[in-house]
Amino acid sequence: MGLVADIFQEEVFKELPGSQAIGHVRYSTTGSSQIRNAQPIAVEYARGNLAVAHNGNLVNARRIRDELEARGSIFVSTIDSEVIVHLLARSTEHTLIEGLIEALKQVRGAYSLLIQSDEGIIGLRDPSGFRPLCLGKLDNAWVLASETCAFDIIDAKYVRDVEPGEIVFINEKGLVSIKPFNTVPSSMCIFEYIYFSRPDSRIFNTSVQKVRKRLGHILALENPVAGDVVVPVPDSSNMAATGYAEESKIPYEMGLIRNHYIGRTFIEPNQAIRDFGARLKYNAVREALEGKRVVLVDDSIVRGTTMRKIVKMIRNVGAKEVHLRITSPPIISPCFYGMDFPSRKELIAATHTQEEIKTYLRVDSLHYLSVEGMMKAVEGTPQGHCAACFTGKYPVAFDEETEKYSLETSKC
Repeated sequence: MGLVADIFQEEVFKELPGSQAIGHVRYSTTGSSQIRNAQPIAVEYARGNLAVAHNGNLVNARRIRDELEARGSIFVSTIDSEVIVHLLARSTEHTLIEGLIEALKQVRGAYSLLIQSDEGIIGLRDPSGFRPLCLGKLDNAWVLASETCAFDIIDAKYVRDVEPGEIVFINEKGLVSIKPFNTVPSSMCIFEYIYFSRPDSRIFNTSVQKVRKRLGHILALENPVAGDVVVPVPDSSNMAATGYAEESKIPYEMGLIRNHYIGRTFIEPNQAIRDFGARLKYNAVREALEGKRVVLVDDSIVRGTTMRKIVKMIRNVGAKEVHLRITSPPIISPCFYGMDFPSRKELIAATHTQEEIKTYLRVDSLHYLSVEGMMKAVEGTPQGHCAACFTGKYPVAFDEETEKYSLETSKC
């Protein structure tokens, strides 16, 4: 439990000899801040050692878990990822890869996986390609990561994305690629571009920074406003605000300072922590905002509580006006594929009109990017994106139990 830099210090690495490794960084979701839910999930079973790291969310995990428990399986965590381990261990196929394929054909949803075994390392993406997974090279070694910025840190070279439905098997002999699943339309998460991924990464074979700047440019064309400064809500909105400022010809100003030791407030486990986290996370710069008509640019509004506090901060330092511009459409539906958006009743845009949200946030104007504008921003990227949180149209059907009793999702 804790920050990577705090946990994995030199003395820890001395206790971890070996020629291959996988790792996983998981952000907190409801009830998940406990060591038993840490990944990779490591087990010993009839065929040897196995460790699994999962980014995504299985939409039929509840049903499969109930069936496995009825047949005697004992689960040690509450995460959906563990059902993959059980299905793989129960397989009667002759090889690890064949057993894995059999297991994955029983699950639905989003899964980018790293699997470490005695035979080598396996990386794979679900056939819809919801979550990113990148393949790189470091000297003679293969490396895999959710985002290419991880390669930059270790001077590895980005080679390509692992394709939707592709399995890559890596051992001392090299890399083998297989595509055992039926081809389905790709459903790459568009929110990865808008918010989740780092701007210095390439995901889905496209620059995140480039897409975010296009989002800002298009938003400025759709919803212009007279202002004195364009101010991003750091850090995920910095590039989009740059695009908005370039298109609108309004000066860009860092009017909010972010404390980088506070995490993502919308995914904290309860409202009290989210409220306090918002106050710790941001501070307004009086000299940049006092007496100004502020165009505040953010990537999204989930519950609205954090944004309300940010607007209050900006007004408290003397801003003349606050005009809020959002570089995505209203979030009206929960995500069942790996983003921990809450239930529909907790999404402010699902339960309130835009005018009501404007009044609640106490801004002078509020405009969201249109769905058409959002899709225009990703033109030229691999076709087929999931925008279910904005449209309510889910590309992969989920069990009713997923919506009512969803297991804790797995993120990295």
